[in-house]
Amino acid sequence: MDDGSRYLLSFDTFRLPHHLTDVLVVGTGVAGYSAALAAADLGTRVLVVSKGELDASNTGWAQGGVAAVTNGKREAFEAHVHDTLDVGQGLCDPAVVRDVVTHAPERIADLIRRGARFDGEPGSPALALEGGHSEPRVLHARGDATGAEIRDTLRRAAQGSPNVDLWPRTFLVDLLTDEDGRCRGALLLTPQGLRSVWAGAVVLATGGYAQLFRESTNVPGATGDGIAAALRAGAVLRDLEFVQFHPTTLYLAGVPRFLISEAVRGEGAHLVDDKGRRFAFETDPRGELAPRDVVSRAILHQLARDDVQGVFLDMTHLGARMATRFPGIAAACRAHGLDPTRDRIPVRPAAHYTIGGVVVDREGASSVPGLYAAGEVSASGLHGANRLASNSLLEGLVLGHRAGLASSAAAAASPPRAMHLRGAGTGAGPEGHLDEEDLRASLRALLWRMVGIERHGGALTGAVAAVGGWEGFARRVGPDTVERFVLLDMLAVARRVAEAALRREESRGTHFRRDFPVRDDALWRCHLLHRSGQAVWKAPAAALPPAVPAAGARP
Repeated sequence: MDDGSRYLLSFDTFRLPHHLTDVLVVGTGVAGYSAALAAADLGTRVLVVSKGELDASNTGWAQGGVAAVTNGKREAFEAHVHDTLDVGQGLCDPAVVRDVVTHAPERIADLIRRGARFDGEPGSPALALEGGHSEPRVLHARGDATGAEIRDTLRRAAQGSPNVDLWPRTFLVDLLTDEDGRCRGALLLTPQGLRSVWAGAVVLATGGYAQLFRESTNVPGATGDGIAAALRAGAVLRDLEFVQFHPTTLYLAGVPRFLISEAVRGEGAHLVDDKGRRFAFETDPRGELAPRDVVSRAILHQLARDDVQGVFLDMTHLGARMATRFPGIAAACRAHGLDPTRDRIPVRPAAHYTIGGVVVDREGASSVPGLYAAGEVSASGLHGANRLASNSLLEGLVLGHRAGLASSAAAAASPPRAMHLRGAGTGAGPEGHLDEEDLRASLRALLWRMVGIERHGGALTGAVAAVGGWEGFARRVGPDTVERFVLLDMLAVARRVAEAALRREESRGTHFRRDFPVRDDALWRCHLLHRSGQAVWKAPAAALPPAVPAAGARP
């Protein structure tokens, strides 16, 4: 399979400004800041770059909280491990799950030491219950602004570190690799122009690709740039077909999709149709607190009924305490003329979290020497086929920190050095005009319609062909601009998502095929992997411990 040019634009590093750093971190969410601080605390020089402003990441939008055991009880840790494996439906790596869960307390303690304040009393945090959790274990801050509290705490620490430099508005064009395939740095497009940054190690923390879909809860920058750059650099990707759709986003014409946290349902809000009928228990005995894929499909099926005119989140029976517990959500509803104490809130699902990404080991190392990844950009083995609510911030804290330590050691062993590299790019052809905005809108609409919550082989075949054709055209035509580079990254990742969804002929976790509606462990308890120039291939999943049943599997 020909994936085209290795680089997005033509360059010669001898003609570019140079910058050297021990560790380059790309991304300013929880994983990026955690990695940067872990390395910087060891005395390592770290450069952190952000696609937009330093606050522009999905971390700041995370409402629900961070899942973590805080009481130190062995049975509580075991329950968190079990819930994570159960929701992951046979594709989690149990060793990674246990590792992350058991290291949560020290990362929470580190956050508090840096100034983070969680709701509740010191030593006795308030804990929320969310879908898929067997008990309350979700810490929250500022009511429904946990992500913002964590982001702000880590950003302040990074800004105060003498070993950290921060570059906002800096776009990752490509990763630079030497003749042996080792990552040596990156091509970055800054406000001052194109630069080559050389590093002893690079940590990708660029987030996921939920903006591939027309309906998305994500920040605009969540377009899969880090994943696409890693693919071009030779990294192995995994599990791209698993996209988590959040069931409840505010759905009003002309209004951006606003996430209404799962914690609202954990507090007792109901999902109802336009007649006030609760329907979630018809699908799953856990009702509104079933895993997100189950609830999203239940809403989808309600909306498809001729006698149903809409789906709503009803919290009117909970009274004024909702505004205290969820001040951000209450304010957003009021801003659009809705009072949660009196009005039902119209909701629909939207793409929320992408499980697939760059394959990494427990230290964050990818298949490309010198390249590390953490957070949503990675496929660490924590989430499997579906992510347990509020495990994402936890992953960023624990595995971001781990990647920072490992990248610091790698940089000490292989210090940064400038090299002479040249590459041929894409585009600038005379064949036609490329309208990036129109093609981007078409791509997002197609993914939502044909690679969305429910999928079918015929539609997926058409999606692969359509995206492949668009990608080929966009590679041949157009200028060297960030807008076109982002579009190319989106097309590259979208094609792989569609290819993997077509290949996986079963239903598991967030991936549901109407033509293969049953989970099939005999044939498909495996991962699907991708590498540039190769067709997608299978790899076995890690073994499940006997204590966790493969519920729903074929006998």
